[in-house]
Amino acid sequence: MESAQQYWAARAALDWQVELGVDEALSETPVNRFELVDKPKPKPVAEPNPHVQNVHIEAIKADPVAEASAAATAAQSLEELRAALERFEHCELKRGARNLVFGEGAAGARVMVIGEAPDREGDREGKPFVGQAASLLGKMLGAIGLSLEDSVYATTVMPWRLLNQSGPTPEEVAMMRPFMARHVALAKPEIVILMGNISCDAALGARGITRLRGTWGEAYGVPAMPMFPPETLLRQPQLKREAWADLLEIKARLT
Repeated sequence: MESAQQYWAARAALDWQVELGVDEALSETPVNRFELVDKPKPKPVAEPNPHVQNVHIEAIKADPVAEASAAATAAQSLEELRAALERFEHCELKRGARNLVFGEGAAGARVMVIGEAPDREGDREGKPFVGQAASLLGKMLGAIGLSLEDSVYATTVMPWRLLNQSGPTPEEVAMMRPFMARHVALAKPEIVILMGNISCDAALGARGITRLRGTWGEAYGVPAMPMFPPETLLRQPQLKREAWADLLEIKARLT
């Protein structure tokens, strides 16, 4: 009798569980879910690879100026320096330019003109001075017996056109300083003409062309004359008087 009661009690309990949604038994042994269950042991953390870690740190510490200096120093000719500039990938200006602007004129000439940056037309033609600026520069040099084709070598501090009117960032100028210094060393001029604020910044570490112009300084180991760039003279022709005085100073130094 007692056995029958146990059967029907168990059957009632089973029916109750079926009504609750239980449709299979996962274990023959009852499990008390209220008992504490041991937490799984955490997986051991792999030891960091010092080699990979150091490579990552070195990548973060990449120094564009140091890389520029190493690349420029390794160049033993103007052709090699141009190739080094073409391989240099740290300057964002390169991504918005059509052409690299390197140099124009007579390499090895006594006078080297260093402009600021090519404009849109200069970027398209791959030349430092083009259009009205080139025409005016040619007349200025011709007035003291010089020629861009035969007796002057010209380049720009920034080999790629600027993306905005505010000029290059200090970091971009710093990247180009080693290339510009090597450019002058390989071109071997007797005099450099620094045309504009960017040129003076790269060569002299100073800006303020109105204050700097007309006074001899030293840049890249040779005498340097800061001058207004032809683009400024086209916008402000009243400044041509000062430019003529600077040209006479250059003529006197070359005599």
